[in-house]
Amino acid sequence: MVEATIDLFSRGRMQLDPHFMKEGAVLASMENPNPTLERLDASIHNAIIEHPAGTFLWDTGSHPDAADGYWPAALYNLVEQDDAADHELDADLAALGYDVADIDFVIQSHLHHDHAGGLTYFEGTDTPIFVHERELKYAYYNGATGEDHNPYVIEDFHRDLNWRVIHRDRTMPFEGIEFVRCPGHTPGMMATIVHCDDPGTVIIAGDAAHLEFNYENEHPIGGALIDDKRAWFESVRELKELERTYDATHVICGHDMDQFQRLEGRIT
Repeated sequence: MVEATIDLFSRGRMQLDPHFMKEGAVLASMENPNPTLERLDASIHNAIIEHPAGTFLWDTGSHPDAADGYWPAALYNLVEQDDAADHELDADLAALGYDVADIDFVIQSHLHHDHAGGLTYFEGTDTPIFVHERELKYAYYNGATGEDHNPYVIEDFHRDLNWRVIHRDRTMPFEGIEFVRCPGHTPGMMATIVHCDDPGTVIIAGDAAHLEFNYENEHPIGGALIDDKRAWFESVRELKELERTYDATHVICGHDMDQFQRLEGRIT
């Protein structure tokens, strides 16, 4: 355990088809052959971790120009974030009393468009950016070719950045901060576990489980957002084992609006 704090803060919201978040979210049946389908509000959030080693930023959110042509039109048509310009990283940090220069380390859970867009603020700096090797390789391949139809925007991460690449599936680079590779959503998806003196162990699962519903029920995300379904189940079950082992007080999911609204601010 280490004397650390975690503050969860909003970077906006996306609207998207619920099938992206829940496999088979809305199904036609004999009794209801034409069910109503409404888009889901998905939270985009980051976290500040204050730790004896420095100030960590977990994920960087969407690029502020996401709605103005920065995201490819086909992607934006499916996953809309109309408030991206209202959530520039420097402004959202300033609202918490931070400057971008105050960030000592960045943890990238993965490099999808809604998680890595703020890396532009760290271009040309010495700020270490932690990312898993499998994620960086996969993101570059997909960003360059589009072959696997994953939502990577190569301009997010093809920048002058101080990458600190994680090679192992589980490692603790700082006292009380643990990285665990959780493939499924992407090959290099990485959860962060913070062993705080108070409130105890907190698992930031990120998109290893988009919603509490996914995590609690082991119900997968939609096929369009899952790279390896078997690996997804294995990762969720591993996180559940770690939750039990560490008696974790919170498991923070990647896009659950209801959970975010409950937890926003200092995690206690």
